This record gives sequence, structure tokens and C-alpha cells, in this order.
Amino acid sequence: MKIAVCVKAVPDTETKIAISADKKNIDYTGVRFITSPYDEFAIEEALKLKEKHTGDTTVISLGGAECTDVLRDSLARGIDAAVHLSDPDFASLDTLSTAKVLAAAIKDGGYDLVLCGHQAAGGDNSQVPAMLAELLDWAQTTMVLKLEVEGTTFKAEREIEGAHESVEGTLPAVISTQKGLNEPRYPGIKGVMAARRKEIAVKDATALGVKGAVGGDQLKVRIKEMMLPPDRPQGRKIEGDMDAQVKELVSLLHSEAHVL
Repeated sequence: MKIAVCVKAVPDTETKIAISADKKNIDYTGVRFITSPYDEFAIEEALKLKEKHTGDTTVISLGGAECTDVLRDSLARGIDAAVHLSDPDFASLDTLSTAKVLAAAIKDGGYDLVLCGHQAAGGDNSQVPAMLAELLDWAQTTMVLKLEVEGTTFKAEREIEGAHESVEGTLPAVISTQKGLNEPRYPGIKGVMAARRKEIAVKDATALGVKGAVGGDQLKVRIKEMMLPPDRPQGRKIEGDMDAQVKELVSLLHSEAHVL
């Protein structure tokens, strides 16, 4: 079995985010990037399937220099090979262009299965997996909580609103992973040291055959301005005994919050 795992480098959740001067992106200065948490479930599932069925695993990431550490982290966990999709044309891509680049990198690779997190912790769009499957003309299942692969077929359990749904399909397929699918392993010292010695293949727009087909005028969605949410107003402490506090709270909810 040959498996591709798509991962995205996102800012560490503990990083203090600042907006760049052009207000089109975040300021990368001093920002530590990590693997998007939902992608960690995809990495772990690829490793589990490899252990059960044997085969090869490849991790693929699109972006700038921030992808390098994320790719090496995947290698340290046990992924066999890494591919970095890097080109000036790939800056600030929308979800469709992102899917087009990933599809170009995957379509001729002989993969049986593509795994990816159901959404990235950065944009939270939850669109790329479905677009990728459509562009590849493969089966797809999203937000998977349980996955079984036997031969050329798969069975998946996915989360829908208020219930779980069972799905069966035929490989090749694109599967997006959800929290609860597995418990991701973390790299040990031996894996980290081995990952440092592994080569990361780099492919640009020309190598992928998408030069002029993504980015620039091809974008369907553009960021006009990025801004931080407004500061929250300082909380107010209500003094007095419980009866007085309740009376004051009800009054404030009526006169200021206008919810009563």
C-alpha cells in the first residue's frame, strides 16, 4: 500500500499572533510552526496502516521555509519520505489552488490512499480534502473516526451532526481525519536523529506542471485585510450578598446587555 499524507505547518497555539504590515497575513517574526493538530491523526493512521499492510508512506506539505521542521517531524515519527511543494507562485493560495497543487503532486505517484486532517488549525476552511478528491476523481470520506482498509476497499465511520455514519468505498480514496480516530505517537530521539539525515524532495510549480495555473489571476478568493479581534472589555465584579448580586446582574442584563 502506498499512502500520501498531506500536512500543513501552522503557528503554535501558544504563539502570540501579530498582523503583518500589509495586513494580508500574519507576521512570521519569532513564530514557531507546528504540524496542524488534525494532520497528526492522519500521520498516525498512515503509520498504523503501513504496520498492518506494509508499504510506503510519504508526507507532503505546501508552503515556505516553515514546512521544513514539520516535514522532519513527520519523518521522525516514522513516515518514509517527505516532499516540500515550494514556489513563489504558491504564496497565499486559496483552497482551490492549494488542492490543485496537491493534486498535481499526487496524481502520478501511484498512491492508493491520501490522508489529511479534516481542517487546518490556521484557516479552518475544511475544504481542501474534498476539492483534492474531486480533482483526482477519487472516492472521499471526511471527518473519519474509524478506518479499516482491506485490499482495494475501505470502511469508515464518520461524524455527522448528532450521529455517526458508516461508509464503504473503493481505493484510491482521500480520507480526512478527525479527533478520536487514534492517539498520535510522538518522535523519540532515535527518530529525530534519523530524520535529520533524510533528504526532503522539493518540487516547484514547473516541476508539478502548474506554472501559471495557480496563484495570481487564478485565485478565486483573495484576502482583502486581516485584523485581530477587538479587545474584550474588562469584566465587572458585582459586590454584595447573593440576593444583591442577583438583583444587580438581572438589572445589568436588561439595561446594558439587552438580553432580558
